[in-house]
Amino acid sequence: MAFDDASTRLVTLTEAGGRLDKTLAEALPDLSRARIQALLAQGQVSRDGAILTDASSKAQPGDYRLLIPAPLPADPQPEAIPLSVLYEDAYLIVVDKPAGMAAHPAPGNETGTLVNALLAHCGASLSGIGGVARPGIVHRIDKETSGILVAAKTDAAHQGLSALFAAHDIERAYVALVRGAPKPVKDTIITRLGRSSSDRKKMAILKTGGREAITHYAVERAFGPEGKPLAARVSCRLETGRTHQIRVHMASKGAPCLGDPTYGSGPPAAPVREAMAQAGLMRQALHAAILGFVHPVTGETLKFESALPPDMAALEALLSAL
Repeated sequence: MAFDDASTRLVTLTEAGGRLDKTLAEALPDLSRARIQALLAQGQVSRDGAILTDASSKAQPGDYRLLIPAPLPADPQPEAIPLSVLYEDAYLIVVDKPAGMAAHPAPGNETGTLVNALLAHCGASLSGIGGVARPGIVHRIDKETSGILVAAKTDAAHQGLSALFAAHDIERAYVALVRGAPKPVKDTIITRLGRSSSDRKKMAILKTGGREAITHYAVERAFGPEGKPLAARVSCRLETGRTHQIRVHMASKGAPCLGDPTYGSGPPAAPVREAMAQAGLMRQALHAAILGFVHPVTGETLKFESALPPDMAALEALLSAL
C-alpha cells in the first residue's frame, strides 16, 4: 500500500517480488521506472532505514521510503514559437509538431524546442511532475519526425496520461514512406529493443535485454513495378513506444523509412531518389498521424488526426507517378 505527501512516498511490501525498480514503479504509478532508478542512484530510497541503490536487486518485504526532491526550476526559457494547436483545455494541450523541432532541450538543441514553445504558450501552467518544473512532456517523437504530441498542463493530467502510455491504452498510428515494401504486406513485429552495443546513439533489436517493442504495420500502397515495388506507404500502429521503434522495425524488414540517415542501410532506387530531391525531403519520412485516448480528467474520448506535411505529401504524389 502506498501513501504520499509533498516529498515522500511510503510503500510497504509484505512479500518478496521481482526487480526492485519494477516493483516500486508498480506500487507507485505516478512515478516512472526511470524516475525510481534515478532516485535509487541518488540514495533517496531506503528499506527499514537502510539506503538502497541497486535497481536490479530483488524487492524484499519491508517498509520503503522514497524521498522526492523538489522540482528544479526549468532551465528552458519561454520562446514565442508558433504552435499548431489541435486541442487545448485546462488540463492538456495537443499539438501538431513540425519536423525539425525537438520535443525538449538537450545538448545541441537547447532552444527552439516544443518545451520552449509550450512555456511561452501555456505560461506557468505546465505540469511539474517528473523532476523538472513545468515541462509538460509525457511522450516524445523524434526531432525529425512530424506529427501529433500531447502535453500535460496539470499533475493530474500528467499522471493519467503517463498511466495510459504505460498500459499501452492509447491509439498511435504513424505513416511511413519506405524503401521497397515490407513482406508480408501486413504483420506484427515483436522484438526486444535497446541501445546498440556498437553505436550508443542507435537503437537495435536485441536477443536479450532491452524492452519489448510491438509494431503492427500494413502496406497501404506500393509504388513502382507490380511485384517489385520501389517504395511504399505503410501504416504503423504502435502498441509500445520505444525510442526509434518504427524506424528500427521497418529497417529490420528491409524497408527503412526514406531519408532516414541512421537506419537507411543503403540508397533507394534512382527514381525514388529523384522524387525525394524534388519533394525537398530532408529527414526520415515518418509522420505521427493519429493520436487517440480517453481524457485522463474528464473521461472524454478524444481522437486527433494530422494530414501529411508538405514534404511527405509531395513525395507521395511523385511516387504515385512511378
